[in-house]
Amino acid sequence: MIQTILHATLLSFGLILPLGVQNVFIFQQGATQKKFIRALPAVLTASLCDTLLITLSVTGVSVLILTSPYLKTALLSFGILFLTYMGWQTWKAKSSEITSNQDNFSVKKQILFAASVSLLNPHAILDTIGVIGTNSLQYDGNEKIAFAITCIAVSWIWFISLAIAGRTVGKIDQSGKFMIIINKISAIIIWCIALYLLKGLIIG
Repeated sequence: MIQTILHATLLSFGLILPLGVQNVFIFQQGATQKKFIRALPAVLTASLCDTLLITLSVTGVSVLILTSPYLKTALLSFGILFLTYMGWQTWKAKSSEITSNQDNFSVKKQILFAASVSLLNPHAILDTIGVIGTNSLQYDGNEKIAFAITCIAVSWIWFISLAIAGRTVGKIDQSGKFMIIINKISAIIIWCIALYLLKGLIIG
């Protein structure tokens, strides 16, 4: 059981650590909201979406997606457009927009945006459903449940920690200049992910 939990922990951190659209948004909300509690809608939504994806992957839904070439192609095509757009929006964000966005992201907007970058991002979906789903196949019964719960717990801990880190940076960086640098780097990474998906779509 300990080996199962360790496996799930390392695997989950390996998937969730890279800077992507979802992580950037949670970090930004932590940095730009006036209070940490105001960033919780984004944190909770992203965590719940990951919980849903992990649950679906462990229960075998991954097989339906990964074995359907048409569904996979549609998912990749949409993802390339989605990530390209998100990369552009992240790249062009200015200091004044970042520092004044504190009141722009209402609870509803945070929930909708967090859900979109969590559930409409095929890179995240394929990683979660493909990698976690495949790795869970070696477990049965209580071990599979422990594997799923550990993956979910890591996700929740990570998003909460990310928002706290963003909040800390937000207090230090009142001008928003550091966030601009973060946004530029994030945009490049997001575009690289889009190119990676395009390569997979063309080559197969």
